[in-house]
Amino acid sequence: MKLLGLAFLASAEAVALRYAVVESPIQHTLVQMPLLVMAGVLLAWNRQVRREWAVPLLLVALAVFLFWMLPRNVDWALTPTGEIAKYLSLPLLLGAPLRLSWPWLGPVLRGFLKANALSMLGVLGFLYTHAPVRICNSYLVSAQKDLGIAFLYLAACLACLWAIPILFGNPSGQRSNATGCASCGV
Repeated sequence: MKLLGLAFLASAEAVALRYAVVESPIQHTLVQMPLLVMAGVLLAWNRQVRREWAVPLLLVALAVFLFWMLPRNVDWALTPTGEIAKYLSLPLLLGAPLRLSWPWLGPVLRGFLKANALSMLGVLGFLYTHAPVRICNSYLVSAQKDLGIAFLYLAACLACLWAIPILFGNPSGQRSNATGCASCGV
């Protein structure tokens, strides 16, 4: 019940940021969109699926993730139709399927997905900071450069966060079980 409340809170906060995202791409792509994904993750937290559903769910999540990475679609998300699509697809087609498939993925595939996410954040950061033209037409060029720098900072922070268990091992010295955050690999 607590997780359902947290999912509702994350969704409500994302809706509350509705007018702020028009002014700042950082709030749009690095605050509101992750809040919507987190709402979906929390909705599916205590749910389990069979192993054969893991790959199709992961493919759905990756397709939605790639769709919302495109700057054109970020612009489209500011229209009424795009906003509805964003509010429905990010929690239900990205957050929940990713959470449901994650426990079934092996450590190599998890590492590959994390490394791919880091490289995409780095490429997006470079693209947004060095593009000679506006990529997102809804935002100013200065806001676009700020978003690129924020993408690079996020990539560096996630790399450090994900490297801690690799460099220092499991802090408790025990093997992770299949419940809670240990099963997510976060």
